[in-house]
Amino acid sequence: MTKQYEVIVIGGGAAGLSAALVLGRARRHTLVVDAGEPRNTPAAHMQGYLSRDGMPPAEFLAVGREEIARYGVELVRGRAVDITRKEDGQSFTVTLADGRAVRARRLVVATGLKDELPTVPGVAERFGQDVLHCPYCHGWEVRDEPFGVLATTAMSVHQALMVSQWSKDVTLFLHTVTEAELSDDDLRRLAAAGVSVVPGEVAGLVVEDDRLTGVRLADGTTHARSVLFTAPRPIPQTGLLDGLGAELNETPFGSYPVVDPTGLTTVPGVWAAGNAMGFSEQVINAASSGYRAGATINGELLMTDLDAKA
Repeated sequence: MTKQYEVIVIGGGAAGLSAALVLGRARRHTLVVDAGEPRNTPAAHMQGYLSRDGMPPAEFLAVGREEIARYGVELVRGRAVDITRKEDGQSFTVTLADGRAVRARRLVVATGLKDELPTVPGVAERFGQDVLHCPYCHGWEVRDEPFGVLATTAMSVHQALMVSQWSKDVTLFLHTVTEAELSDDDLRRLAAAGVSVVPGEVAGLVVEDDRLTGVRLADGTTHARSVLFTAPRPIPQTGLLDGLGAELNETPFGSYPVVDPTGLTTVPGVWAAGNAMGFSEQVINAASSGYRAGATINGELLMTDLDAKA
């Protein structure tokens, strides 16, 4: 028989675990399905989470799993590959990659997103070390170092301007972006921030003694840099939501579900949380969205059951 839960949380990152913690403490029979692929795996530490600043992401998740277990929340390692909704809309069946199926009255989809990195040799290997993407996550740790910014689109100008808050030695490598793609406002702001602009394709990184020391262009010239920022292309993991018919909203950073302030999607009974609902959710924001979803689901289930008895 298919095992029945009140709530299934798909995704065991900060958002999913936070939702599960709230639901477990509310005495809801809850299951977390965790594929074990958190977005911040490459990072040695996470920052900006009050009381957990500098904590390794793996340690953070391990503590979270211990916490939800105290309240009877179950966790299974696996990947959810399909969701079907009962015709009356009162339950969902989640099928895992190994063929197992579980059922619940409500769902939280916290499947996050994946970062697609530029295909420049060395970038993927150094990502999370001295190739970075978020100054709020890592800027303090590399402050005042010589920064490079590897452009992926003309929007990388914004990234170069942002990181100039942490270093006054910033070089924007246009890579595949042409100078003609930069607006007058872009050029004015870059000059005001003291950001140098270098045209030409980047061929690779220079690494010595396991440290980034430079950026090499296709013409053979090398620019000494010890930190490189770049903006990965975000790939939202919203396939399950799409399969349920959830309305998605196209953004410059991918397609994300249309949600209300609690994370409720356009599919009744299905909430999204964390990076599954938006590109810019940091760990602390993801945990907050999971908390909101969990508390809302508990209240909604309570009222539904009371109304059924009345």
